[in-house]
Amino acid sequence: MTEKLVTGRTLPDAYHRALETLYDFGEISDCPDYNTRQKELSMTICVEEPLLEPMISRLFIGGFSELEQYRQEILDGILDFEVERGNWEYTYHSRIAEQLPFISRELKRNPDSRRAVIDVRDWRHDTREGNDSPACLQHIHYFIRGGKLHCKVLFRSNDAAKATFMNAFALILLQQRLAQELGVEMGTYTHRANSFHAYEKDFPLLKKYIEAIRGGDEITYDYIGEWDELMDEAKPEIAKKIEVLKNR
Repeated sequence: MTEKLVTGRTLPDAYHRALETLYDFGEISDCPDYNTRQKELSMTICVEEPLLEPMISRLFIGGFSELEQYRQEILDGILDFEVERGNWEYTYHSRIAEQLPFISRELKRNPDSRRAVIDVRDWRHDTREGNDSPACLQHIHYFIRGGKLHCKVLFRSNDAAKATFMNAFALILLQQRLAQELGVEMGTYTHRANSFHAYEKDFPLLKKYIEAIRGGDEITYDYIGEWDELMDEAKPEIAKKIEVLKNR
């Protein structure tokens, strides 16, 4: 399988380079679990300054409301009630949140630690026969080096066209929250996907993204002072939606 590394100063820089790399060098392979084909390679995306503006790429499915809801899902666990009811086996938040106290304690105990790892994959559930939704995110590793908190995440599988940007954006904000708790600066964010792919039905979408990147379209926006305000405006409607789900 083709192996690629891209680096960008901002999240959109790195993400757009990853999309271009997949488009140019991705290999076509079968994806029998979903009865389709995919364009795929192994990808490591390194973001040098994760909070540097512009933080927002417009090349993802949805808009500010969807991004805000996903942010709340990862950081605040607004859908964890589905786990409590037995409807879902997990959310990313439900698996991450219970391990964060250890991460905080470990990095306060030893800022040079190599042990600050969150295991998102739970082999007891994710390898069970008949499980059709094993976790794509496998683990998160935090390091403090040079007074900065660095984050390295591993996905076994990552949908480049529809999931990667939202995944990375939310995980960067989680990294920021932890850095603030620890009283250190933000370091790099590294996003590794062993299978970085686009499904065949999304080939036209990937091509549209590439045309926007290479055509000079306006596809990056500031988060602070622009999208954060739009995302704030979406919060009441998101809260209503979640309340409806809870009352089903």
